[in-house]
Amino acid sequence: MLSLNTLVGKIPETLDIAIIGAGPQALTLVTHVLQKKASLRDRLVVFDGAGTWMAQWRQQFAALEIPHLRSPAVHHPDPNPYALRAFASDRASELFPPYDLPGRDLFEGFCEDVIDRWGLSDGVIQANITDIEPIEIEGRDRLRLHIQDHPPTLARRVILATGGGPPRLPDWVAEIPPGYPPERLQHSSQIDLRPLHLGGEEILIVGSGLTSGHLALGAVRRGARVTLMARRQFYERLFDADPGWLGPKYLKGFQAERDWGRRSQMIQDARNGGSITPKVLFKLRRLEREGKVRFLENCQITRATWNEGLWDIDCDQPQGVLPRVHRLWLATGTDFDIRQHPLLKQVQQTYPVETVAGLPLLDEHLRWGKSQLFLMGPGTALQVGPVARNIYGGKLASQRIVPALAKSSLARVA
Repeated sequence: MLSLNTLVGKIPETLDIAIIGAGPQALTLVTHVLQKKASLRDRLVVFDGAGTWMAQWRQQFAALEIPHLRSPAVHHPDPNPYALRAFASDRASELFPPYDLPGRDLFEGFCEDVIDRWGLSDGVIQANITDIEPIEIEGRDRLRLHIQDHPPTLARRVILATGGGPPRLPDWVAEIPPGYPPERLQHSSQIDLRPLHLGGEEILIVGSGLTSGHLALGAVRRGARVTLMARRQFYERLFDADPGWLGPKYLKGFQAERDWGRRSQMIQDARNGGSITPKVLFKLRRLEREGKVRFLENCQITRATWNEGLWDIDCDQPQGVLPRVHRLWLATGTDFDIRQHPLLKQVQQTYPVETVAGLPLLDEHLRWGKSQLFLMGPGTALQVGPVARNIYGGKLASQRIVPALAKSSLARVA
């Protein structure tokens, strides 16, 4: 791979394959590309604002003090599904039941081993891509990458692997007048538990997913009392989608469905909003009995008012007197709508594609229309299925993208 060492700080004017993002899915793609066609190594360039592999993943897991992954040990960036188990042969205590869920440190160490084994240690260029511009040069379609603080570069093929969309904020947030301290109302993506001292504080966490559970446990460890609120009932599920979606059990029927609207509904039904793992919910229920956690179900905030250093909360279905709280934490997920993606405005103008519920209709290789832009992550859900944003979704996406990169017969004339 082209690297910072190779480039001596200079990005080439033309590239063959550019990958935007350096998270677990991008790492998965690169290892699968190299396994299929090692000669592509020197034609790959990976861009990421942090300049290292999996920086955002590390930050998020550490900030929320997540002890282990929700995915089993066979789901990871290496092409060999058993590689993580082999790596963990003398670290069995870091594989958590059931299904050997890898601990955070174990998974991070394994990914570092993957990066070393595949020779990718200096394979990420620290640069922020600000726009993707389709252009035609001498009759050939190219994608011009606009790069912050660098001249633009031309790429023949681009893979966009940048993860989810912006934080989803409830409507009532926009109605709060300015003047409250920003750290007293935060989305989960902004919260770092590690430096916080919360002794004696009351915290209201909105959301029914696993993130809300991790935040609640972290807050209680720091001396806070927590109210967990959701517009539905809290329920437990080991995975965020049924394991049948990881193989032909459900995917066969999903792929056979030709109605994109029905596929979209299948995705929504499979994920069914947020759920909490049995282990975390058990801990929360125990804290509930101890008076440290309170559950408010089938309830939504209608108004939040900052008043003399505390939040006053109004709900649509009040269940007793709500405490005044010191902090509001929103574990409300992200809004993904490909039509709003900041890098794709010009791509969508030049290569318009149909969308369903904010998801694009890509070709079988996850290619955008008639372009040489490929997607990974949540934007591929209509093709990959409900696990598109997960680690295993990266493998399913790689299985579609790699042939188009490696086989000239599947590449469009460029």
